[in-house]
Amino acid sequence: MLNRYRTVRQENHEEIVVKKSRFIGYAKPVESEEEAVAFIDEIKRLHRTATHNCSAYIVGERDQHQKASDDGEPSGTAGKPILEVIRNKGLKNVAVVVTRYFGGIMLGAGGLVRAYTDGAVAGIEAAGEIELVLHREVFVEVDYTWYGKLENELHARAMRIGGTEFTDKVTVCCLPEEPDKESFIAWMTELTAGQAVIAEGEARYCIEGE
Repeated sequence: MLNRYRTVRQENHEEIVVKKSRFIGYAKPVESEEEAVAFIDEIKRLHRTATHNCSAYIVGERDQHQKASDDGEPSGTAGKPILEVIRNKGLKNVAVVVTRYFGGIMLGAGGLVRAYTDGAVAGIEAAGEIELVLHREVFVEVDYTWYGKLENELHARAMRIGGTEFTDKVTVCCLPEEPDKESFIAWMTELTAGQAVIAEGEARYCIEGE
C-alpha cells in the first residue's frame, strides 16, 4: 500500500457550456479497474441520449491501469485530454467521464481538446481533490491512572485518534502514520513505563489535514 497518494473525495459533477455544446464532467474515486469501468457504464446509461460520453481513468499503486476513450470523437481529442488532466494533477484511483450534448456548432480538434480538458477539470474540482495518508491503528490499553497523562501527551503531539473505549480500563485507538508506527509504539511503551498493553490493528487511509 502506498504511504500517500492524491485522489478525489467523492463522486460529483459540473457542467460547462462551450459554443452551445453542454459538457458535463463527472469524477469519482475508484478502488479497481472494474469499479472504474462500472462507473463509466453507469454514466453512459444515465446519458444514453448524449452525443458522446468520453472517459479516462488511472487505477493502481503504480498507475498500472490506464485507459482513455474518445467515444466517437476524433481520435485524441477527448479521452487523451481527460487522461492528461488526471496525470497532470497527480491523481490516482480516479475515473472521469465528460458527457457532451452537441449544440450545433463544430469546435474543431483544438476546440474539442480544450473543451474536454475544461470539462474534466470541472468534474474533478467538483469532486474535490484530497491527499490520502496511510495510517496504522495502534490500540493502547492503560489503567485509568495513566489516562490523563496519555491523553495530554497524545494531544501535545497532535496524534490522530480513531476512538476511545472506556471499560475496566481505557483503550485508545491511535493512528500514527504507517512509517512511524514502530517509533510510536516505542514511545508509548516508554511513556507508560511498560504498563500499556499495545496491539496493532488495520491499516487505513485518512485525509491529510482532517
